[in-house]
Amino acid sequence: MSSVVDESDPRHHRRLVTRIKESLRDVRSELAQFNRQVGVQLELKDIDLDCLDLIHKQGPISPSALARHAGLHPATLTGVLDRLERGGWIIRERASDDRRKVTLRHRPDRLGQMYGLLSGMNSAVDELCDDYSPTELALLADFLDRLSSAGRHATDALTPGQHDRA
Repeated sequence: MSSVVDESDPRHHRRLVTRIKESLRDVRSELAQFNRQVGVQLELKDIDLDCLDLIHKQGPISPSALARHAGLHPATLTGVLDRLERGGWIIRERASDDRRKVTLRHRPDRLGQMYGLLSGMNSAVDELCDDYSPTELALLADFLDRLSSAGRHATDALTPGQHDRA
């Protein structure tokens, strides 16, 4: 019996796609558990950690822009921002020309604590990436970028009144 796989076989393709989808669900679950543990260590709720990450990546950012990126109602975001500010994770800066304008910034001095908790996962990813060539890494990066975009579009399709988030 031959173990040669006919890569042009549509069944082989479907099996691989199914395997990728199952692996993505597994990754989502493992990363959710990891993030919960990071949040426990930092005394942050999952949504607080998500918003802190967005402020770090997108900031400085306005609360309304953060609410759009996070897919949160502004009233919900207010509670998140209050917790993050009380915990010393963010700063709300008011514009000198218009006190109604607020900009959110992360506190760099607090990020070291978070980076310490993330370092084990970051090292594991570095080690995994060492097993791939630059060409393979480019393919993986492209796949993940496109997957992220597909996730944004799928979320937008399920969100009432939401059309193509920035």
